Amino acid sequence: MADQSTKTSVGAQHAPTNPPLVGTVVALQAASKHFGSLKALDAVTLSIGAGECLGLVGHNGAGKSTLVNLVTGVLSASEGRVTYPDHTGPLDAGIRAISQEGTLCPNLTVLENLHVAQHDLTGAGWRSRAGHRVKAALDTIFPGHRIRPTDLVLDMSLAEQQMVEIAIGFAESSSPARLVVLDEPTSSLDAAIAAQLLAHIRNFCASGGAVIFISHMMGEIFEVATRITVMRDGAVIADRAAGAFTRQSLVDAMGHIASEDHAQTGETASRDLGPKSAAILRTPEGIEARKGEIIGIAGLAGHGQAEALARFYFSQSSDWRVTRDPHAAFVAGDRRRDGVMPIWSIARNLTLAALAGLTRRGLVDRQSEEAIAADWQQRIGIRTPDMGNPILSLSGGNQQRRSSRARWRPPRRSSSWTTPCAASISAPRPRSTR
Repeated sequence: MADQSTKTSVGAQHAPTNPPLVGTVVALQAASKHFGSLKALDAVTLSIGAGECLGLVGHNGAGKSTLVNLVTGVLSASEGRVTYPDHTGPLDAGIRAISQEGTLCPNLTVLENLHVAQHDLTGAGWRSRAGHRVKAALDTIFPGHRIRPTDLVLDMSLAEQQMVEIAIGFAESSSPARLVVLDEPTSSLDAAIAAQLLAHIRNFCASGGAVIFISHMMGEIFEVATRITVMRDGAVIADRAAGAFTRQSLVDAMGHIASEDHAQTGETASRDLGPKSAAILRTPEGIEARKGEIIGIAGLAGHGQAEALARFYFSQSSDWRVTRDPHAAFVAGDRRRDGVMPIWSIARNLTLAALAGLTRRGLVDRQSEEAIAADWQQRIGIRTPDMGNPILSLSGGNQQRRSSRARWRPPRRSSSWTTPCAASISAPRPRSTR
């Protein structure tokens, strides 16, 4: 998108007031949400109408997930109102959501997962109807896919699971989709498949549907959004037509989170890494890295990047014992499966990798554990009133920051890896729109 001279206002106004939209699907009026002393959403006023694609942007912890949970009815507002004109609630209004976390049942087939989501699939022949619906959605959104309705989700790659989630969100049912919420929908997709999804979003909105599109990929936001809403610290601080933003003005509206101490300089950008013979990492596939070097691995999903990196990690670590000084670290691409202990607290998830150093005679030094957790909370900006809260109380973005920055752990061994992850390297797809 060509730069424009229009500047974005980022003043202190918390909730811009928008005139009612024709064919409004959902409207928030001064809606707030509190979790104890933490104000996750602060007096948000927002309307979403038929034919709109609303790009919802903001850093992790800005309040995007909370806003979506109010729109979809998962949470109720502590103050203010959420209304669905001419409808009794979100389900009746045709509001659907594709979560960043993933909601598929891995032990069920594709068509059986659709059955879980669509309660009108009952009686004789429901399997046939479910198979037809999900196949039609997949064919429409992702032409050329190789997913069968009878495939078991457990046997599918992360990208295929994401495609199924999206197809279920748009699939035909007795109550048609009027508003679909897409939370980081392309995070596991390669560029070609992501382009198919973006094309479908444009077609869906052109036919009268509405979409809330959440992404950290600015190129995607500008490609599909008709309007962009910027959130910061639980409040809407900018809300206008997509054409009124430039990339720079959108970044300025979101707010900068990197300190000046970490700004890249010419000196740090051009380090002398020495000869290739000084490589400290070598794999049978030909991947090499020298001390101080960052290697990016590009390629379409499923072409062996994840497997190569996982094999290297396992060659450098024990599969049953935590060492005090590991040779390699691992960041899970599939956070839900490999990145968090879901029933543990935020603090215990943060300090799991340091457990060997925190243990004395079989007992964990809780004071040191709390100190490490507090340090990481400040470093990566975890928004919670209590680090003893469950890890799943955090938004998906904050969970990802915790799993990628503060704790390093090995994946489960498997005959085939589907997660694009390894020692500080993640390569789900080759893109440059961040």
